[in-house]
Amino acid sequence: MEWSVVTSRTSRFAQATEYEFRHLFLPRNTSRGAARRLLTEHAEHGHWELARLRLNPDGTRKVVLRRKIMRVRPTL
Repeated sequence: MEWSVVTSRTSRFAQATEYEFRHLFLPRNTSRGAARRLLTEHAEHGHWELARLRLNPDGTRKVVLRRKIMRVRPTL
């Protein structure tokens, strides 16, 4: 089972929060349980949340995960 991962950083100017996005492309032979386990691992260990999931007519899944970018400001 192979899937590809693309990570990008985008800021939203309408909100004060910046998000980092990760795009996953799951092949058609990925079972629903395997996809669920993969997304659960990303959520629990990487603090990602599901932004969008699209099931294409050919059976592939396109998943967009996001997480907040935490900026640490110096206190000097």
